[in-house]
This record gives sequence, C-alpha cells and structure tokens, in this order.
Amino acid sequence: MRRATAYILIVSVLSLLAIGIVMLLSTGAFAKDSRGDMYFFVKRQAMWLGVGGVALLCAALLDYRWWARLWPYVFGVSVVALILCFIPPVGMKINGSWRWVNLGVASFQPSELAKVAALFFLAWWYHRHEEAATEFWRGFAIPLGVVGVLMALIVREIDLGATTLIGLAALAVMFVAGSGLRWLTILFGVGLSGLVFAIFNIGERLDRLKAFLDPEKYRLDEGLQQWQALLAFGAGGTGGVGLGNGRLKMLYLPYAHTDFIFPMIGEELGLRFTLLTVFLFLLILMSGVLIAMNSKDRFGMLLGFGITVIITLQAAVNIGVTTSMLPNKGMPMPFISYGGSNLAISMFLIGILLSIHLRGRREPKTRVRVIPTVSPAVRF
Repeated sequence: MRRATAYILIVSVLSLLAIGIVMLLSTGAFAKDSRGDMYFFVKRQAMWLGVGGVALLCAALLDYRWWARLWPYVFGVSVVALILCFIPPVGMKINGSWRWVNLGVASFQPSELAKVAALFFLAWWYHRHEEAATEFWRGFAIPLGVVGVLMALIVREIDLGATTLIGLAALAVMFVAGSGLRWLTILFGVGLSGLVFAIFNIGERLDRLKAFLDPEKYRLDEGLQQWQALLAFGAGGTGGVGLGNGRLKMLYLPYAHTDFIFPMIGEELGLRFTLLTVFLFLLILMSGVLIAMNSKDRFGMLLGFGITVIITLQAAVNIGVTTSMLPNKGMPMPFISYGGSNLAISMFLIGILLSIHLRGRREPKTRVRVIPTVSPAVRF
C-alpha cells in the first residue's frame, strides 16, 4: 500500500480540524450558553482536541489486533454508560433526551463509545466465524442481537439519529463480511419500518418530518433551523460574506456552532469552502477504503471499513440535514462541530485506521488468527 494513503488521510483530518476551530472562533461567541466568554467553546474544544490527539496517537501506535480481545470490555463499559444515562444526577436530560453522562469536569455522550463497541464486536465476530458468515444464526441473528442491545438502549434515550447511524454501519459491515443478502434486505426493511413507526409515535420527530416536507410553512417553529440554514447558504453565495461577518449565527440560527455549523461555513466562506469540506470527507472515504482493502487480515479489513463508513456517513447525514435534503436530526459534523465526545472518538477511530495502515505496510499478508489472548472466550 502506498504511503501517500496515510498522508492524504492525515492532511484531510487536519484540514477539517482547522476549519472547525476557525468556524468555532467565529460562531461560538454568539451561542446562548457561552457564559459571557467569547472563547468558552474554543477553549473546551481545544481541551477535547488534546484528548483526541492523545487517543489518536495511542491508537495508531497500538497494534489494532489488540482490540479483538479487548472488545468485551469496551462493550461492557458502553452498556453500563448507556444505562447510567437514565440515572440522575449522573445521567443528564438535555432537550428531552437522556443522552449524556456527567463526569464532573465534563460531560460525555455514551452513544459515541457504543459506535466503537459495535464496530469492534462485528469485526471480531466475522473474523472468528468467517466460514459461517452466510449462515442465519452465526452469520446474521447472533451479531445482530448483540449490536441490537446497544441500539435498544440508545433508542430508549430518544436518539433516533445515533441508532440509525449504528444500524446502517452494522448493515454495511455485515454485507462486506458476507452475511446473507436476503436477510440483510429484510433487516433494512424492518429497520426502516421501525424508524417510521418511531417518528409517527414521537410528537417532536413527527413535527420535524412535517417541517422537512414543507419548510416554509414551519419556518418559525420546527423548521426554523433548516430554513435559516438555507438563508445562510444563499447569503454566502460563491465567495461568502467574509470570515466573522455572518449574520445568521447571531441567535437567528440555533446551534450554529454545533449541528448547524456547515451553513455557517457556507455563509462566511462561501460555496468554495463548503465544497472543500465535502471533498475532504470524500478523501477520508477513499483513504479509509484503501486502507481496509489492503489490511493483512479480515479483522483489520472489516474494522477499517466500518470506521470509514461510520465517520463519512455521519458527515453525509449532517450535510443532508443542513441542506434540507433530510429531516432535521441533531448530528454533529465530525472534526468540525463543537462536541468533545464526537471529536475524541472520531480522532481515536482515525488512529485505528492509521494502525491498520502501518501494520499493513510492515507485515506480510497472512490469514493467521492468533494474537496474545487473555482467555479462550475472547481468543482472536
């Protein structure tokens, strides 16, 4: 594998981080909860950027195959953290959803860790049971049931976005692993039906769907964010109004520094930078797929592919929502939006991709499945 693949991945991520910090400097001062400090969000994002940088470096230096035996611990911590979301005062209810855990010095969103746990498990399972990938029980039902535990807890938080993201990423990994296409098609249909059922039985989500279908009619209530986002893109045009000169961030567009930071890029920096942002995520997609394809074992291939899908799919959903191509769903843009949990986990996942790349270049291709183990139950 060419060394340039890793360079392209690193440069793309660093470029997105730079855009994120610059736009946070521009938008953060106008957020309602800035606590009177115009650099409040920049300082906190810088702290999480440091945490993410350490996580990236450690993940890159550690042999990615160790995660094949550590996945039960990551999975267990994820389940406990998701349960803690419902137990105050540790669990925090924000905007009607129990998504956060209070760590004292900071808050954390356990669904971000759940994404990692799901990818670790699926990659390990389909590596260990490669010959049974086409079977119903071992190739479909059991892995789906395990990942379903995480998804059930997340949907109970009323976080349909994270549930859908994990579900689609799991579906993609199962498809690549060779799981039966017939069962995956049925699963996709059932999942889509379940999502529609949940939307029609949760008033707030139904209102968002109505606003998506007729944004102008609901522009003052449920469609406010997407309507203002469209105004931001229109105001920016090709060249933008200039960095720091945007108006929609001045309390017209709620959460302009988090889930709706992409329209701020469009307003202040113009079409050229919004297209650059999309292009950088396409480079991450290309680099991640190449790294996964050139992995020296099945575990690395599936893990690398899953990481690539979950990062770029999240970016695609954010872009789709902010451009009114998808119903409104609070989902941050990786590496750019304010949010420590997502930033740290995203950088950690990029570090694992780099680890797969490094081991792929150094070691001969092999199908040996043995790495140091702690017990037969988690043997690679």
